[in-house]
Amino acid sequence: MTRLLPWRHRPGRDGRAHSRTDYAGAVYGSLLAASVIAATGTVGKFPRLETVVLLLVTGLVFWAAHVYARLAGERSTGRSVDWSEVRRVGRSEWPIVEAAVLPAAAVGLSPLLGLGLSDTWWLALAVAVVQQVTWACLGALHAGASHRQAAVESAVNLLFGLVIVAAKAALGH
Repeated sequence: MTRLLPWRHRPGRDGRAHSRTDYAGAVYGSLLAASVIAATGTVGKFPRLETVVLLLVTGLVFWAAHVYARLAGERSTGRSVDWSEVRRVGRSEWPIVEAAVLPAAAVGLSPLLGLGLSDTWWLALAVAVVQQVTWACLGALHAGASHRQAAVESAVNLLFGLVIVAAKAALGH
């Protein structure tokens, strides 16, 4: 996730350092990971491993879908898409996949913390929601929003996360 961090600057084509202010993929990917965790039950022989795989595969599938949608949706009439464009869009959407890594790591490391399956899902869900709120706040601040606006954006993202938490609680697992 180092590409997303506000203190990480990459030189653009003009040689000047440009910083990234688009945190949408990280926020979206975190919300997606939280949704996957909320829907995950304890069914299966290896529920932790299956959840880690499900998180990462879901992130990859949604990443590919976003790349395709952007390439198809932003293409100019009569212009074919070249590989440099595919790579550019793929890199830009990659935070969707990266956002699945921390919740997956939480699931994978939960036995070392002595957590049962139910506590594992709640830990992973908390990690996903916290990173979603964090990315929203960092994105707002990095884009020049006031602290008040960043707090509002964080609160909205927390509300989204709490809706998923409520859904998980309602599902009873």
